[in-house]
Amino acid sequence: MALPKTSDVTGVSARSLILIELALTLGSFAIGLGEFSIMGLMPEVAADLQVTEPQVGHLISIYALGVVVGAPILAILGSRLYRRTLLMLLMGFFALGNLATAWASGYDSLLLYRFISGLPHGAYFGVASLIAASMVPADQRAKAVSRVMLGLTIAMLAGNPLATWLGQQFSWRWAFALVGIIGALTVLLVFLYLPLNRQEAQSNPLTELKAFNQKAVWLALGIGSVGFAGMFCVFSYLAPTVLQVTQMGEGWIPITLAAFGLGGIVGNMAGGWLFDRLQFRAVLWILLWSALVLFLFPWAAHSIWTLLPAVFAVGTMVALSPPLQTHLMDVAAEAQTLAAASNHAAFNVANALGPWLGGLAISAGMGWTVTGYVGTLTALVGLVVFYLTWKQQNPKPTA
Repeated sequence: MALPKTSDVTGVSARSLILIELALTLGSFAIGLGEFSIMGLMPEVAADLQVTEPQVGHLISIYALGVVVGAPILAILGSRLYRRTLLMLLMGFFALGNLATAWASGYDSLLLYRFISGLPHGAYFGVASLIAASMVPADQRAKAVSRVMLGLTIAMLAGNPLATWLGQQFSWRWAFALVGIIGALTVLLVFLYLPLNRQEAQSNPLTELKAFNQKAVWLALGIGSVGFAGMFCVFSYLAPTVLQVTQMGEGWIPITLAAFGLGGIVGNMAGGWLFDRLQFRAVLWILLWSALVLFLFPWAAHSIWTLLPAVFAVGTMVALSPPLQTHLMDVAAEAQTLAAASNHAAFNVANALGPWLGGLAISAGMGWTVTGYVGTLTALVGLVVFYLTWKQQNPKPTA
């Protein structure tokens, strides 16, 4: 995919643009690894801390809560900073949070450190997306955002299976230590390759808050908050599903996670491509696809040879991220930083909602595969929110 020769960042060559995007993508890889590794290591964490697997699910939800809390607060607090400076601070904070997670002494301290680690997540993605979008023509913004998000999906494809294997062979703590190291490396690369743009327009926190409070923004965030929950519902309980339903050994867990990650890469790139062609209508087709693959998941879970393509299909739901991120840039007016960060807060509402709803259904005795049906319902609710958004943006003409 060709990159432009010039950008809004003064004096940046095509080669420098590639290096900047690589630095931003490495940060998204670190965040993906930090967010999702615990899902593949659920049995190991439960055994080490002597808690149940649904309790480990709470560690997923508390991280997501940290994202929801941290995204708007850190975006507002950092709105007067240069984006390069803010990006480095956010990733440095994320690295420290994951290093603390690796040395957590028990379940309660692990809950705290997971919450802290989640705080900079949304703001990082928001700022990184704005930087990437500012360096390309307007009709290539979604693809630029999807390239930054590529690190997240590569983490799903290769990073999380590697972290799962590492945790199985040694300790789950090594996975989070690795996240901290990659986060620190990202800070260094951003410092080296992303120039400080002193002509960058500075945001005003009060202006951003005022511009943020509009119906179009809240409806877009609502789609992500609910429509994405099904993917997290299935993914969060994938490891015990492989062991208990598909009845395969733990060696198959990294392979299943890799199938999910491959689907995420395909979905991520497809989502950017679809939005650049269909604009907001792309969200409709992605939600319809999501409802279908989630509904079929329970039937596919009983054999590894049907589970793998089903997990791949669930992973393609990541396609929802670039369209919603870019759509928010279009409707947020002067609340660019806050809206871009809040998009990831919305996705992490889904990350909290999905495992929580799935855990309730599993604890009620409905079995591990109920996650697919729970996810189908959330995708359908997402479609309802999409309809309300579309209706609000395209009112019927009066007679």
